[in-house]
Amino acid sequence: MSGGSAQTAHPVLREIGTLVIGGGIVGTCLGGFLAGDGADVAVIDAGWPGGSIANAGSIHVQMQSFFLRERPQYVPLIEQSLLLYRKAVAFWKTFERELGEDCELKITGGLMVAEDQQQLDFLIKKSRRETQLGLDVTILGRPELDKIAPYLGPAVIGAEFCADEGKVNPLLANPALRRWAKRRGAIFLDAEPVARLEATPAGFRVGTSRGQVRAGRVVLSAGYGGKALAAQLGVALPAEAEPLHMNITDAATPFIGHLVQHADRPITLKQFGSGQVVIGGGWPAELSAPGEIPKVPSARGPVSTPTSTAAARWAASRPSRDCSWQSLAAPATRSGRYRPGWSQTAYWAAIPARTSHPTRAIVWRISEVWRTACDGIDGVDRQMFTRRSPRLR
Repeated sequence: MSGGSAQTAHPVLREIGTLVIGGGIVGTCLGGFLAGDGADVAVIDAGWPGGSIANAGSIHVQMQSFFLRERPQYVPLIEQSLLLYRKAVAFWKTFERELGEDCELKITGGLMVAEDQQQLDFLIKKSRRETQLGLDVTILGRPELDKIAPYLGPAVIGAEFCADEGKVNPLLANPALRRWAKRRGAIFLDAEPVARLEATPAGFRVGTSRGQVRAGRVVLSAGYGGKALAAQLGVALPAEAEPLHMNITDAATPFIGHLVQHADRPITLKQFGSGQVVIGGGWPAELSAPGEIPKVPSARGPVSTPTSTAAARWAASRPSRDCSWQSLAAPATRSGRYRPGWSQTAYWAAIPARTSHPTRAIVWRISEVWRTACDGIDGVDRQMFTRRSPRLR
């Protein structure tokens, strides 16, 4: 944003009672609720891919293993918020009806799987604490899993089941939330980064790429992007970018009914109503600056993640397309299905044999596309893909 545009009044919105910076789920909902209460509110968003506008649609309730293992300092805060997680699930059940649209909300339970006894013992200990905190969780052995989740691979020996967990299709939920907020009177400004935030006696001056907006109050809901803006007000916001890598398969007949997580790795698995399977996380991603598309290091160049060199070589032979959040940020069909071809960015992620990567334990029969993707890759164990794979639509 140039200095001149910062001094020019905004051509559309010169003044507003409340300006919400960040148009993800939090910002959109806040704008909608404030507008419904009669507030004069606008939501402005930079239009960058990331955050809750490009997510995998998981509805978490049980404590995620990654935070317990890697962020132990946050455990007390996580425990304090568990009640809100359950309330959020109950709210979503009624909120979808208020939206007036089918967002493919499915509260069918979540499984956090274990591959060895150490991981299972971790889940047992975790479940006891969660039960004390009021969650509906139970430990399942392999026989119980075979009955409710036959899609799990043989490496899984047990899991923690949380009845309140589920999934929602973000390609349907995000635009539905936006339409709901607009109906209630919220104003939306799109593809307009905020670069300057200044406190004034009357409120705030907000400098955007199109001009200056005067606001009585400002809400920062821009995630990592709010860190630099908060610093302009003298506030140190402890926000760090932590992008996730997601793979989308081609459509298959429904066979995964749960939200699936791993007891030791930051990865999730779920299937949308379109039949496409979303594998969220697993491979680390990098974000060099706000507004840039996160990159997966192993998608190109040297391998620095649990994928094998064979898989990386196969990836390099594919069309030059980034495996990143760009796919999730791309327009979808009205039915909530990723457009044909977008899932092809993920085909390189075949799992090699003799690896401890979490996907290997979870994914057992995705689709014949994955089986085909393994052809010609040295070291890839095609037996992990059962011959009973569902046929593509």
